[in-house]
Amino acid sequence: MSPRSSRSTLLVTLWMTGWLAAMVLIAIAAREAGKVLHVFQVMEIRSLLGLLMFLPMIAASGGLAAIRTRHLRRHLGRNALHYVAQFLWFLAITMIPIAEVVAIEFTGPVWVALLAVVVLGEKMTPARIGAVVLGVVGVVIIVRPGIDHIELGQVVALLAAIGFAGSIIIVKSLTRTDGVVTIMFWMLIIQSVLGAIPAAMFWQTPPASVWPWLAVIAFCGTYSHFCMAHALRHADAT
Repeated sequence: MSPRSSRSTLLVTLWMTGWLAAMVLIAIAAREAGKVLHVFQVMEIRSLLGLLMFLPMIAASGGLAAIRTRHLRRHLGRNALHYVAQFLWFLAITMIPIAEVVAIEFTGPVWVALLAVVVLGEKMTPARIGAVVLGVVGVVIIVRPGIDHIELGQVVALLAAIGFAGSIIIVKSLTRTDGVVTIMFWMLIIQSVLGAIPAAMFWQTPPASVWPWLAVIAFCGTYSHFCMAHALRHADAT
């Protein structure tokens, strides 16, 4: 392995570790916030707070110049898909144990691998096939689905995983033309707009006790994608 390749592997590992840590924290915070607020409201606050938290990063990257894009339609498609997947993921958190949701989410590499081959032209090597198979085995061991007893929450979590995989593929394609800050900015703006009406329909004033959980969701939800986008700049989506 060349020094450059070794450095890329290390960077990918570190960025994806950051993504994973953030996702675990989101799962815990979402379970607590979901006891009080509707999923749509949690998602809207996550986007709005996340945008405020991301403003320093935008300013440090050059302000308006950092958020220009020629691929707004692709950003719209990516975020519409991600919004639906995110809603299903938050919903699943309220339906089944967190461990099951996280385990099922890790079927994502299977769908990413398949989509990456078809959409991005990536190669499926024996090592990657082995990693995918081991991942599926791990998920089955944790979830232990029965032939005649599959919970609705498990189906919802699986659909979320497939949606996230599609979103990742589009992000990978966007990293070829747009910077990470650009991708993040349009994610927060578009999803804030998409979620405004659904959130308004179920809006209630959040009690003081839930705001720390909402802050965790907003911060980790924003910077988990920051980590993911950086990882996708250094390696194949698979």
